[in-house]
Amino acid sequence: MMSVQNGFEPFLTNTTDIRKIYMHFNKRIKLCYIEAVAIVLAVCVLLFPSIQFFKHTGNNIFKVRLNGVEVGTLASTEHIDRLLVQARRQAVRDLGSDELVFIDTELETEGSEKLWAAVDDEEEVVARMADVMKRSTRETLHRSYTVKVNETSVNLGSYDEVHELLEQALAPYDTQNQYQVKLELDNDREINVLEAVISPRDTAGVKEEQFGTTAGVTAYMEEIVASVEPEMEKGFEDYTEGLTGIDYAEKIEVVEAYLLEDELTTVEEAVNLVTKEQETQIIYKVVAGDTLSQISLDNNIPMEELVAINDALEDENTMIRVDQELIITVPEPELSIIWQEDLVYTEDYEAEVQYIPNDNWYTTERVTRQEPSAGRRKVAATIEYKNGQEIDREILKEQIYAEAVPKIVERGTKIPPTYIKPISGGRLSSGFGARSAPTKGASTNHKGVDWATPIGTTVVASNAGTVVHAGWASGYGYAVYINHADGRQTRYGHLSKVLVKVGQTVSQGERIALSGNTGRSTGPHVHFEIRINGTAVNPLKYLN
Repeated sequence: MMSVQNGFEPFLTNTTDIRKIYMHFNKRIKLCYIEAVAIVLAVCVLLFPSIQFFKHTGNNIFKVRLNGVEVGTLASTEHIDRLLVQARRQAVRDLGSDELVFIDTELETEGSEKLWAAVDDEEEVVARMADVMKRSTRETLHRSYTVKVNETSVNLGSYDEVHELLEQALAPYDTQNQYQVKLELDNDREINVLEAVISPRDTAGVKEEQFGTTAGVTAYMEEIVASVEPEMEKGFEDYTEGLTGIDYAEKIEVVEAYLLEDELTTVEEAVNLVTKEQETQIIYKVVAGDTLSQISLDNNIPMEELVAINDALEDENTMIRVDQELIITVPEPELSIIWQEDLVYTEDYEAEVQYIPNDNWYTTERVTRQEPSAGRRKVAATIEYKNGQEIDREILKEQIYAEAVPKIVERGTKIPPTYIKPISGGRLSSGFGARSAPTKGASTNHKGVDWATPIGTTVVASNAGTVVHAGWASGYGYAVYINHADGRQTRYGHLSKVLVKVGQTVSQGERIALSGNTGRSTGPHVHFEIRINGTAVNPLKYLN
């Protein structure tokens, strides 16, 4: 060993010592490296838990976009639908709406494979989705009620508005506010449908509050007494006049719905829609004694309109028969109200018409045997109305002051014979009534109808009867006239050959002549007339 001089150790030159020193420092370096790696790993574990290390598994990172806006990055799309539902709830909650909110939601995901990448917390993704949804709110669907009457529907924004609509429709007829409207569940329907029901307002509770429980006991005792006492005939003073019942003529259905704001109507609009009178066509069956003019007056329909909407009517002079059906128009709202009221009144009245049947007369024949005379009476009655028009009247009690004298009419019971077209085929070339003269000397008021047909076409009797003319008849050319049992006469003109004689009885459809072009004629055809009491009528209205 060399001694230390001036406080310094001697310089080491020994190879062994150098190796020892190297190994010592190499060991220290390795320990430092291991410690550094361990520290880095610990920091990664503690500070970067969402770092995904590369794995060869395909897409492991997913970018999420909602309505084109990027809202975050996720490691999986497994729960993406759940996150979307959470975001929708949060958006609706933040909007503070109790209604059904309609929001556009177009969700997209883009996957990729990364060695490592940071992902977002799910709560942050949900919050970003909710923000996008709030900006994407398109419409709000309001909880509403659809009221259906027949084929008409109105949408109202609340239960109270529905109730107000139904009450307003009732109010013009329930002026004393005696009845109330309730909505009850229709148990016959599988879905929840409410039905409008009208009932009397409950006044029992009011009376009990005013008079105490004694009123209930008194009423109960009165019922017992009434049940054992014999029923006495009512006097006019026993009838209480006024409204006794009211109801909607149509069934009203109410269902809950979620609708857009512009689909809702106001109560005023709804009331106008369901109560406004509209022209409605109904069938009217003709009864004995009816005339077209009286039907027109009774139903407040102009005669021109009555004729226009009924093909069976030629004009106001057209004959009508009992049980014939006519179309008439009446003003009627979509929602009709029917109500009953009791009245006591004094009136002049007519007795019902009395009919004497005559089996030898046709139903078109009738004769008045006794003229009527009005009577006088006091009446208690229940009258039923629909939209202000009386539809029924039941007399409950009457007192006659002067007896009415009935009208007595004798009328036939035999069905009048039918009439058939006198030729087979043919083209209708001239109708009944006014026309331009087809040839010099011809009438401008055509008293029958013409069918163009080749000369020699068979002509048959339109109905059974007796031949009263068979031969030449001036402008008719060769013609046949036949009188029928119902008092009518048929005429067949411009014939080429007559096949019957005067006085001969013919049956319906029997061959009586051949068609031609004789008399004042512009071409081969058959002229056909029907006359009633000597007056020509339109034959087409009588042919079967």
